[in-house]
Amino acid sequence: MLGEISPIPPPEPMVPDWNVIVTLAEPTFRIARKLLARWGPLRRTEYHNVAVMAVSDTAAFLQEFAAAVGESPGILNAMSHVVPFEHVFVFKNAAEFEAKSREIALSYGPRLAGKSFHVRLRRRGLKGTISTPEEERFLDDVLLGALASAGNPGRIRFDDPDYVLLIETVAGSGGVALWTGEDMKRYPFLGTA
Repeated sequence: MLGEISPIPPPEPMVPDWNVIVTLAEPTFRIARKLLARWGPLRRTEYHNVAVMAVSDTAAFLQEFAAAVGESPGILNAMSHVVPFEHVFVFKNAAEFEAKSREIALSYGPRLAGKSFHVRLRRRGLKGTISTPEEERFLDDVLLGALASAGNPGRIRFDDPDYVLLIETVAGSGGVALWTGEDMKRYPFLGTA
């Protein structure tokens, strides 16, 4: 009706409301929620056995969760992967995903200089929109090119690399973290393999 003011829709989020992805070993959401409650609320996603949570400090969470697993290894009976992310972002399409993941990946260049690495993408949703192998190769090539241009060439290695750049998506949001070989051995629940 003329003269009525329609409400302005809320702006789309600039960052996701999570920075940890938890992959449940089985339908164990209630158990995992109870085990993780001290760090924040665990929320279901639309994807089978995938949950997310937000923690205030991902580095502290990693250390504290690892200590909890050390004291009670049975915690991992409820969760197969628990991954905190240094960077999180939202995207609307494949091109935006590629641009944002590329920008974040390049920020790790100094740490990857002269090292072996590979990119690992765990995609949830976006079937037919984003190709996991193509995106992994694209980001591997971007990083190799940037490192070579900087005079510090890196190399791709899948067995025992110095680093794994892990990217995970949940629908239109993603998380990125760089894990060292030592991290991968110390924290097997990261599931970087």
